[in-house]
Amino acid sequence: MKPTSKNQFMTLTAFLTALAIVIPLVMPIKIVIPPASFTLASHVAIFLAMFISPLMTVIVVLGSTIGFAMSSLPFIITLRALSHLLFGTIGALYLQKHPETLDSQKKTWIFNFVLALIHAFGEVVVCILFYTTTAYPANAFYILFGLVGFGTIIHSMVDFVIAKIVYQALKKIR
Repeated sequence: MKPTSKNQFMTLTAFLTALAIVIPLVMPIKIVIPPASFTLASHVAIFLAMFISPLMTVIVVLGSTIGFAMSSLPFIITLRALSHLLFGTIGALYLQKHPETLDSQKKTWIFNFVLALIHAFGEVVVCILFYTTTAYPANAFYILFGLVGFGTIIHSMVDFVIAKIVYQALKKIR
């Protein structure tokens, strides 16, 4: 499902960016326990962009960050959204070199898990940096590694599966 023209690329990028901005604003399924937040499907646009292009991924991640900034959630959550540049760029560059990854169920699950680990690492690092400039919460280990770390791994993997289902469906109708 690669865009065949610059117009298609721009249109698809704009659509996914708009989706990435709107999801944090309107998604009714949202669990917020600062600094953790789990908004269902908030990574789907990022993963879809990742399946297509590294440049598109960076643009969509920036759009997602804007969406979280507009959603009136705590600032740390917006910073966590910005950290998606790490896993998004790594994933998109990997898929650009190894597009067959998405054709094999085993390779896809391994890729999904490794990406979720990178995703969680980025978010935990952002939280640690944030709290070193403010104040660590009393139960910092549980919050950083339980809620943010482990929670992000699960959330990332679920959103990846949703994105992969949408991507496969779109490839069939194309």
